[in-house]
Amino acid sequence: MKPKTMMIHSGITGDEKTGAVSVPIYQVSTYKQPKAGEHTGYEYSRTANPTRTALETVIRDLEGGANGYAFGSGMAAITAVMMLFNSGDHIVLTDDVYGGTYRVMTKVLNRIGIKSTFVDTSDPEAVKKAILPETKAVYIESPTNPLLKMTDLQAISRITKEAGILMIVDNTFFTPYFQKPISYGADIVLHSATKYLGGHSDVVGGLVVTATEELGEELHFVQNSTGGILGPQDAWLLMRGMKTLGLRMEAHQQNAQKIAEFLEQHPAITRVYYPGLSAHPGHELAKTQATGFGGMISFDIGKEENVDVFLSQLKLFTIAESLGAVESLISVPARMTHASIPKERREELGITDGLIRISVGIEDIDDLLHDIEQGLDAVTNG
Repeated sequence: MKPKTMMIHSGITGDEKTGAVSVPIYQVSTYKQPKAGEHTGYEYSRTANPTRTALETVIRDLEGGANGYAFGSGMAAITAVMMLFNSGDHIVLTDDVYGGTYRVMTKVLNRIGIKSTFVDTSDPEAVKKAILPETKAVYIESPTNPLLKMTDLQAISRITKEAGILMIVDNTFFTPYFQKPISYGADIVLHSATKYLGGHSDVVGGLVVTATEELGEELHFVQNSTGGILGPQDAWLLMRGMKTLGLRMEAHQQNAQKIAEFLEQHPAITRVYYPGLSAHPGHELAKTQATGFGGMISFDIGKEENVDVFLSQLKLFTIAESLGAVESLISVPARMTHASIPKERREELGITDGLIRISVGIEDIDDLLHDIEQGLDAVTNG
């Protein structure tokens, strides 16, 4: 099936008993057993729920993996994946990583002895040098959040396979519509499904896909043991959102490309980060391992005071955490999504106080460009 068709017809669809076109919401906690200790596939909804199972099969199929699992949030998904490891194990992670991921690795999981090193994974040699005897996995964001750096997935896969360790990819920004990391050697792919997969700012969830049944069984053991599952109503909302993922991602990208090109030429902007621009260091790589450039843009507006002037003039871009929704959202990473990263570390990475990140929505492009332009005019004339 073609990608857009897969979004609608993948996994479990409809309901055989009633003929309902949409998978029902099974708002149930427990299930009747024919005999004690015997069940017909479901026994308790922490272990499995039919609505959640339908969602898990969809993401499994879209990513081309062996198993899919749905969690209560993206961070719950990341934490469950990290619970595959033991005290004393070491993980190499992308340096320009989501602040929540940095926080859980350095403030929570370090308490139980899981060690981490952050490196520029767009440099395969840096990854290779960071691998220690106790390293168990390399964790990648590609593109990264918020600087949109690209990592060569095949190159990292060769390194991890040679070292006998796992390759984990956060595919939130590109989604399986634009990028399929398992096809490039990833062992585990995860998503903050709150973002593009849901797409409407109305659900929080996390999804994980494993490349093998064996890894899937290990992750399901963690999920069932720790209980960070997604509820059936949220699972249903995600399935509904994912049916239009292809249409939305194309619209996000079309708008983002035009906005990035506009920002690139504006005198008030010192730098633009978007893989769709030919000047982006990862542009050619993105063209080879993805089918699109996504809807996320970051740009530097210089002084911190310029940020507040710019934001105060916007009418269509909503200042908010999160991303990937039909409406355009805007954030200041240093104050919001990446505030948990120490200031000196942010500056070292290039996450300046003047950096702005926009999640480009699917509104009319002329309206979005006008909104940005009048905000930048206030900065220039102020």
